[in-house]
Amino acid sequence: MSDSHPLPANELQEKLSEPAMDIRYLLSRGYVRKSAITFVSNHYRLTEHERHVLARLVFSSETVEDRSKKKLNCSLLEGCDVLIDGYNVIITIESALKNEPIWFSDDGFLRDTSGVFRNHRVTDTTFMAVDEMLSMLLAFKSRSVTILLDSQMSNSGKLAEFIREKAESYNFKVDARTSKHVDFDLKEAGADSVIATADGIIIDAVDRVVDITECWLKQNKKMDETFSLNAQEKKK
Repeated sequence: MSDSHPLPANELQEKLSEPAMDIRYLLSRGYVRKSAITFVSNHYRLTEHERHVLARLVFSSETVEDRSKKKLNCSLLEGCDVLIDGYNVIITIESALKNEPIWFSDDGFLRDTSGVFRNHRVTDTTFMAVDEMLSMLLAFKSRSVTILLDSQMSNSGKLAEFIREKAESYNFKVDARTSKHVDFDLKEAGADSVIATADGIIIDAVDRVVDITECWLKQNKKMDETFSLNAQEKKK
């Protein structure tokens, strides 16, 4: 079905609540996640965007439990070495700055559903998102911060340079660099590092994770502006 006029987030939240429950039920019965999402989406005749939202937000209870054990509270970042999945975090904060919907997923991580990753362009809002992220990390007194940016993304080198220049005004160690294999670098960082990402594949492969977007939204008292297909998750 066409995605020419996606529903506003509040209407999408209402429309997808029941399909999300159906997917969770199928997952609890052992269905493969991709197949369950496709089956339910076909049944409700959902658009491509609505299917994308469900894929970003709905997970099995086993996945939720496993990921919740790894997630650190923002207040525990003091003295930690933090490795940041650069575009994953920056694009989500950028989306929030542009008043685009941010969703609280079943697994407890905040995600945007814009789907702009490969088409992302560095703008003034991107620079604002970086500034907000660095200011927040300073407040949480992290020992060091390393921001990894996918080298195949447009202007990633320019963004890394901006971050390094901006970091000179902060009183803690900040580095930014591009990489051809960000996911691999994050997965191999070691148990002493805290990984900042909402990428499920990375979360599943590391020991400690923090949701930088959640830290930022809480610091700015904006959590009530998020959406969720699981009312219980948002209440946490």
